[in-house]
Amino acid sequence: MTKGNINVSVENIFPLIKKFLYSDHEIFLRELISNGTDATLKLKHLTSIGESTSEYGNPQIEVKIDKEGKKLHIIDQGIGMTAEEVEKYINQVAFSGAEEFLDKYKDSAKDSGIIGHFGLGFYSAFMVAEKVEIITKSHTGAPAAHWTCDGSPEFTLEEATKEDRGTEIILHIAEDSTEFLEESRIRELLSKYNKFMPIPIKFGTKEINDPEHEPATITDEEGKETKEPHRQITVDDIINNPNPAWTKQPTDLEDEDYKNFYRELYPMQFEDPLFHIHLNVDYPFNLTGILYFPKLGQDMNMQRDKIQLYQNQVFVTDNVEGIVPEFLTMLRGVIDSPDIPLNVSRSYLQADGAVKKISSYITRKVADKLKSLFNNNREDFEAKWNDIKVVIEYGMLSEDKFFEKADAFALYPTVDGTYYTYEELFNKIKANQTDKDGKLVILYASDTDAQHSYIEAAKAKNYEVLLLDSPIVSHLIQKLETTKENISFARVDGDHIDNLIKKDENTISKLDEDQKKVLDELLKEVIPSEKFMVQLEAMDSNASPFIITQPEFMRRMKEMQATGGGGMSMFGNMPEMYNLVVNTNSDLVSEILNKDDKAEQERLINQSLDLARLSQGLLKGEELTNFIKRSYEILK
Repeated sequence: MTKGNINVSVENIFPLIKKFLYSDHEIFLRELISNGTDATLKLKHLTSIGESTSEYGNPQIEVKIDKEGKKLHIIDQGIGMTAEEVEKYINQVAFSGAEEFLDKYKDSAKDSGIIGHFGLGFYSAFMVAEKVEIITKSHTGAPAAHWTCDGSPEFTLEEATKEDRGTEIILHIAEDSTEFLEESRIRELLSKYNKFMPIPIKFGTKEINDPEHEPATITDEEGKETKEPHRQITVDDIINNPNPAWTKQPTDLEDEDYKNFYRELYPMQFEDPLFHIHLNVDYPFNLTGILYFPKLGQDMNMQRDKIQLYQNQVFVTDNVEGIVPEFLTMLRGVIDSPDIPLNVSRSYLQADGAVKKISSYITRKVADKLKSLFNNNREDFEAKWNDIKVVIEYGMLSEDKFFEKADAFALYPTVDGTYYTYEELFNKIKANQTDKDGKLVILYASDTDAQHSYIEAAKAKNYEVLLLDSPIVSHLIQKLETTKENISFARVDGDHIDNLIKKDENTISKLDEDQKKVLDELLKEVIPSEKFMVQLEAMDSNASPFIITQPEFMRRMKEMQATGGGGMSMFGNMPEMYNLVVNTNSDLVSEILNKDDKAEQERLINQSLDLARLSQGLLKGEELTNFIKRSYEILK
């Protein structure tokens, strides 16, 4: 039997592991199973090239709980180790940077794991165990070895009597970690970290119907037929899927396979995804995966930890910020890459060039897929637009390269349900919606009910009105205005339609300058100046006498501030201001002006103002009550 000290450059590595990895201590199981998987895959490689005479067979990894003995066993049938290899790989830990590590992470627990990066995956066992044993037999047939360590730098190494090839790790679970002796906790961890590892993982057994037993039909005394119960057999409970869909070629998968995998990833999600994108690249980096577009609707605040990051089928994190562009974090699915650099805890990404290339690749693949879907079946793409537009519009805002590509598939729907690309829209409206200064004015509504009268006024002039109702529309149109040449967006209720798209012709007012001055003073006496800016306009005599509009710039700035427009907080604090456009050619306005009774003038102004407010949904509470009361009095 050999005794010795583990060769590390700090006196005791184990308190270090306990202290710094405690916040993430459940990863010990992932690390130990990953080691077993690596050992098995190494054996597979050696047997395939003839460098091992061992029979590969159908190896699996087994996890066993011994609750009474307070032990957890992780057993693999991989390459195994000789006593010399145990000395080399377990005892001589390369940890020369330990002091620097301590200095760097002394103020942080969460970001400071040492597992994985320093080759210390095995030592994560000491986060939960007071003593660890390794019983291992090499594929070479050398004598088995038994290593024991109680959490101090001292170890023992002696010959063992193990018959089978592979390694068994026995964790003597510490008093503060007895949760890891509970079947439900271990099953939860296996499901979280090891669900798709490439080697079958056994955790106990389960009862299933015997596939070779066909239940007989039994006829009772009355001639009634019943089936006898299925015969049950006990089989290994394999908790993982070693061959998940993303590891296969797209040509080997049908649509149903992708949907089944989605259900496997998200068993509590009852809606099928709209479509998927299969990622598969091996140069200049290695990356595979499948991304799914779920039905998103208008929700910008969806949970954004649905994409799972794997390294060689080992779960790492569901926080993919930095790898996946932010606008795509609303998607779901899996990304697997051995080339994504992780920091020492294997759970937090380091920003570097490789990650940026991967992010660009994913953006390009998503854009190409969207373009392909649009080209191949435009009708279907249009039908899905409302469920995917938030992602696309967010991408157009946040990623310039995606913005350029989106010109080919981003849609601009009208209030009548027609969908245009930007180029189609431009060609459709340029003749009719170019103002006297040569600027193309794109009209839009955000609420077809609330803005119905304004939409109808625009349609009467054969103008197209878009329906842009996503939460980030103000940001998007701002981007389009600064990117596209000589265009502006105007919401239909931003002004009277003739002012939104100003043409050369001017309507002559029925009122002369003196009458307009008297009307202006009369209106300003009655109408609250803190809420409304009164402007007199000569419009068609059939147009509404009073029209309420909200200035485009102010409203847009407030909307952008409400949805996260940095530097615009001053607009969010400003009171709601509206324009009151008074039609000087309206018969009612002339009647108000010509009334001799001041009280009657005020009553008509208030009634007209309230009707205009009512059309905009601005009449509420006491003011609405007063309006209804006044309206009944008029009817008497």
